Amino acid sequence: MSPILSIIIPCFNSEATLEATLESVVSQNFQEWEALIINDGSRDKTEEIALKWVTKDSRFKYYSKENEGLGKTRNYGIERAKGIYILPLDSDNLVERDFGEKALKVFKNNLNVGVVHGYAEYFGGREGLWKIDDFNLQKMLAHNYIDACAIFKKDLWRKVGGYDENMPHQGHEDWEFWVSLSSIDTVFFNLHEITFKYFVSNKSMIHSFTDSMVFLNQDYIVKKHSKLFHNEYAKVVALREIETKERSRKLKSKKFVIDLFCKTFLGLTVFKNKFE
Repeated sequence: MSPILSIIIPCFNSEATLEATLESVVSQNFQEWEALIINDGSRDKTEEIALKWVTKDSRFKYYSKENEGLGKTRNYGIERAKGIYILPLDSDNLVERDFGEKALKVFKNNLNVGVVHGYAEYFGGREGLWKIDDFNLQKMLAHNYIDACAIFKKDLWRKVGGYDENMPHQGHEDWEFWVSLSSIDTVFFNLHEITFKYFVSNKSMIHSFTDSMVFLNQDYIVKKHSKLFHNEYAKVVALREIETKERSRKLKSKKFVIDLFCKTFLGLTVFKNKFE
């Protein structure tokens, strides 16, 4: 039977964390999965650990290639995936036991949904809840706030051409991917509960980013999706103009001026009716 969910696990020198990550995959309630472990040119015992799990469970698949970075490695795995749905899982994170099960129910009951995500729990160098907000296009265009550990339809990955492999610097592939999905009106669904555990380390790739590197990636994304950015900017400007005109209209009302004064300095409202 073909798997329904394909879990893509890129690895680079992951011997310290991979064991726990794969253990979390096996421990899921949902069992119709495959897990593709992609070794991106590791020089430690990553391969040894991966092959041990392949021997234990045939649902694990192992691939080894030269080091090319996260975006290309994810694409490499997804291209070979057989599942209808994709879950990118970093080799130091842990998927929650019921994430796959609950996500698949959402997809079944809401055919228009393309991405299911949730909250995260920090562990390692930090503890606590990462309460990830619902999807908002304008917020997403400003910065990425939804982690890659979300389940999405493979067909959508095909439609947008996968993760961008040509960004100036590796590290913002997730952001560009979510923006690309936004450009084709993909619906995001937030489970509003913890769906994975996020490992915090001062050795993470993002800590090596300089301001210049961040700017070059931002500039690349804005130029690639210039139409989307312009459309949203135009909406914001138009909304502000409407609000300015409405406030100007209200200021012409004596009732509004009196009420604004009383509310500001006395903390009470004099007129309850709408102003004309």
